[in-house]
Amino acid sequence: MRLIILDRDGVINEDSDDYIKTPEEWLPIPGSLEAIARLTRAKYRVVIATNQSGLGRGLFDASMLSRIHEKMHRKVAEAGGRIEAIFFCPHAPDDHCECRKPKPGLFHDIASRLYVDLQDVPAVGDALRDIQAAQATGARPVLVRTGKGSRALAAATGLKGVAVFDDLAAVADALLAAD
Repeated sequence: MRLIILDRDGVINEDSDDYIKTPEEWLPIPGSLEAIARLTRAKYRVVIATNQSGLGRGLFDASMLSRIHEKMHRKVAEAGGRIEAIFFCPHAPDDHCECRKPKPGLFHDIASRLYVDLQDVPAVGDALRDIQAAQATGARPVLVRTGKGSRALAAATGLKGVAVFDDLAAVADALLAAD
């Protein structure tokens, strides 16, 4: 079984500069749920690594985050997919934790808890910080243009050699075609 690491906001669901604070605000990007379903059918273990500083900023609580994730799990399951685990950083940027991307703490946690080596594991994100966290652990960074991806691509710093795709559906297409 293979592993893929996905960022949440901007990769699976629409992102918002005002944060995703309720299940009602969580809206899947067209094709993302089906992409996860195709990866699941191809025996990929799908895990999420996401910064959720809205917790640390007091914009929502752990119960609300759980409700948002329950909706995501339900919608992915309805499409025929499965998310094995969600790893999240609850800290605000000023907390200087080790788990907030671009630091690699979430990735180290994934490797430790799942007993896997992240070398060359695809890690899909829409921001430079996602790419940097993947690179720091030997994972294979992949940038999507959805969410903040187009802005990250326009800035073009730190993206040399990083594969770029329009969205998660295109990433799934490429991975499954290569299998």
